[in-house]
Amino acid sequence: MSLALALAVGVIAQTLARHVRIPGIVLLLLAGVALGPDGFGWIQPRSLGEGLLVMVDLAVAVILFEGGLNLQASRLRREQGPIRRLVTVGALITLLGGGLAAWWLLGWSVSLAVLFGSLVVVTGPTVVGPIVASLRLRSRPATVLEAEGVLIDPVGAILALLVLEIVLAPGAGTVATSVRDGLLRFAFGGAVGIVAGYALGRLLRLRNAVPEGFGNIFVLAFVLLLFESCEAVVSLSGLVAVTFAGVAMGNMETRIDRDLREFKEEITILLIGLIFVMLAADIRLADVEALGLPGLGVVAALVFVVRPITVALCTLGSELDWRERSFIAWMAPRGIVAAAVASVVAVKLDAAGMPGGTELRALVFLTIAVTVLQAGLGSALVGKWLGVRLPGRDSVAILGVHALSLALARALRDAGKPVVFLDSNPQNVRRAEEEGFPVVFGNAVLERTLQRGGFDRVQSVLGLTANLSLNAVFVERAHSRFGVPETFVVTVRGRRGLSRELVEKGDARALFDAPIDLERWEVRERRGEIEVGEWRFDGLAPGGDGSLADDSPADDSPGEDVSLALCLLRGETLHIMSQDLVPEVGDVATLWLHEPSRGEAERILATRGWTRLS
Repeated sequence: MSLALALAVGVIAQTLARHVRIPGIVLLLLAGVALGPDGFGWIQPRSLGEGLLVMVDLAVAVILFEGGLNLQASRLRREQGPIRRLVTVGALITLLGGGLAAWWLLGWSVSLAVLFGSLVVVTGPTVVGPIVASLRLRSRPATVLEAEGVLIDPVGAILALLVLEIVLAPGAGTVATSVRDGLLRFAFGGAVGIVAGYALGRLLRLRNAVPEGFGNIFVLAFVLLLFESCEAVVSLSGLVAVTFAGVAMGNMETRIDRDLREFKEEITILLIGLIFVMLAADIRLADVEALGLPGLGVVAALVFVVRPITVALCTLGSELDWRERSFIAWMAPRGIVAAAVASVVAVKLDAAGMPGGTELRALVFLTIAVTVLQAGLGSALVGKWLGVRLPGRDSVAILGVHALSLALARALRDAGKPVVFLDSNPQNVRRAEEEGFPVVFGNAVLERTLQRGGFDRVQSVLGLTANLSLNAVFVERAHSRFGVPETFVVTVRGRRGLSRELVEKGDARALFDAPIDLERWEVRERRGEIEVGEWRFDGLAPGGDGSLADDSPADDSPGEDVSLALCLLRGETLHIMSQDLVPEVGDVATLWLHEPSRGEAERILATRGWTRLS
């Protein structure tokens, strides 16, 4: 019951957090405490015995692999200096600063204080990622924060357990041995992880190697096996291995790339909820309260003294400006890895008969609670004040320059929508530029091309070329890599492919009021046979359905052949026309009419409740 309840409550808490737009870990903490022994007593983590620590290990392995999947090498290279220093020099500064604060303010022994410092080295990628995504930060601080959150987790976990070894068996020999073992663990885990991730990525590229529908569970089983195998050969190397395997695989294109990312994200959400509710339920409020004001003083020192000093030194000489560096200094919430490792360390201290395990874990959970609230609830205001947030999404990106896309772009521009084109044909580029539209020249499926197009500010992307597969890949990449919320693709009667599959799955919307013959409309435009007009919807005519096009599949369908709706004005908002957009009374549509067939087009539109305005 504890396991089932923690799973359900973990998902419900994160669902509610998404609705109210606060970090999920805030509600997970509250839920764990409320349902644990200090609350209703419905969740009893200790009833799982050793199983709890096993679950924590495997969950953290999957979480770090998922984090590695989302780190793009191109972005890491641009900010590699600050990132490298934050996960190395920064880790040592945090260890010493956190330890000094605990020793001075709480009067702890040096060994226990340093152990605490090692536990709070990690930041929380499962907290940082959602906050960064919701704030829509500039690329540089977002990259640094995301990469630090993922890469420092295995560093911090190994560092904490190495410090624990030294605390349990102090001596110069132990320190030297621990440093040597730590380097070995990083080297072994990193090498095995990169090779394993690359091998898995290559395997998934083979169409018949992994049967359809088995890819996601195959990768999940592989990650767990990789973690445990590395742990069996070299202890504590498993976390490094799965992290680097995720980075290696995340920078390869596989045939199940998108499905894999979505699956891993869902599994990560499930595991975070389960583990955090369990660990929070295992904390006693009396232990946290016993820390008193000195405990809060230690956390305040970490947030307002240690973190700013760490960031200032580690970003010195980088391209980050003072505003970006200040925001990075503000953002250091601790998360699931800190909680998990703290629980493991407390258990080992108790087993060795050394005091302080309970106080240590209580202080780590207090640090998690305070830093999550501080970062989650204050980052929006701080980011806005520092000016590191991107402006709201408001622009439209169109793939393909031709008469139809230019007509749609003019209507959008007249309504105040910024429009940018992407095309690899120099003549098409000149054509758009002559009409005053910005154009990005290059391969539209490459991430660097999309970056040049400012896709962090794009609200809608339109795949509007004759190459339907290119359209589908373009809009999918814009959505998955840059979070563009609205994706549209053109569809063609009688033709399937990736574009039609995206529409049927609900991952994209079908452009215009019906599938079209793009080449036919282009020919008509070159011949001067296009008439642009505005039509108002006055309500359903007898026997009409309000649609703008015939839904019959015939290639010579009158509705598709003689008129084409580009966009629809509803109130003061202009909507890009799509096949799922249902007209409402008073809507005004901008239409292309085939001039030789104007009479037939007007008759068809009139029977469906439309009145010509111009």
